[in-house]
Amino acid sequence: MTDVEIRPARAEDAPAVVALRAIVFPYLVRGVASTRRMIAEPPPGEDWAAWVADADGQVVGWASAYRNIQTSTPGVGEISTLHVHPDHRGRGVGTALFDAALAHLRTLGSTRVLANARAESLPFAQRHGFTASREMRYSALDLDPAPPMPEPPPGVRLLPTAGLDPRRVHRVDAESARDEPGDVPTDALDYDLWLHECWENLGLDREASTVAEVDGELVALSLVKRDGDRMWSDFTGTLPAYRGRGLARLTKQAALHVAATRGVRTAYTSNDEANAPMLAINARLGYRPVDSQWSCRRKLS
Repeated sequence: MTDVEIRPARAEDAPAVVALRAIVFPYLVRGVASTRRMIAEPPPGEDWAAWVADADGQVVGWASAYRNIQTSTPGVGEISTLHVHPDHRGRGVGTALFDAALAHLRTLGSTRVLANARAESLPFAQRHGFTASREMRYSALDLDPAPPMPEPPPGVRLLPTAGLDPRRVHRVDAESARDEPGDVPTDALDYDLWLHECWENLGLDREASTVAEVDGELVALSLVKRDGDRMWSDFTGTLPAYRGRGLARLTKQAALHVAATRGVRTAYTSNDEANAPMLAINARLGYRPVDSQWSCRRKLS
């Protein structure tokens, strides 16, 4: 049996990491350049770290862990996207990656841990002390042909994020996300973290990412991150005072239209099971379910 080494991820691992993710999670979108930057320049304040499982120079597993500083809930650590190549499962590789990630969170003083698992991986999560909590639904949309560009109602302008002041875009993103369903609220999205993770993300398509403006104020947005001809709807939201006017659907359809004209052929997104408004919007736009994962929770002493 091939020996597998668990070691810290290096920037030069990025192509292999992306190739592995495409096998295990084909609906997740993060390109080589943005993955390389994520490893080389972790987000500020998160104490982010990642590990790979290395089998004779081949990356066969991945896990990352970090302090969640986007929530006001104290002591939250997250283990993100732990996965192992199908040919290397059942040999303890996943457990070794998990142990490395959990040890890191302990050094950060985390008192609770969040993670995600597919249904078939729930027994693994339960053996490691996690309890399944919420279903996250993943969907895909074929953008050939492109959705039509929507016609905004009077008083509403649709604009690309390109050329806008990023602080204005951050405000809409941060305030819209405050009541996003989840195990902890996303109610503390710091500007510097957002600038690094979102605005300066090498995959962000600022021409396709779209905002809605009403009376000079940005009130809704739909952000697009892409890798080649695939895109991820990173977040779509509306300020609470402007909800119920169809602005989320308007910005998302416009973003999809522009992305398609710029060469994107497949769009992916995810939604919490309780996010009925966005699930309904995606269904109307033609998204089809492709997978689901469960959020899992564990307390640390």
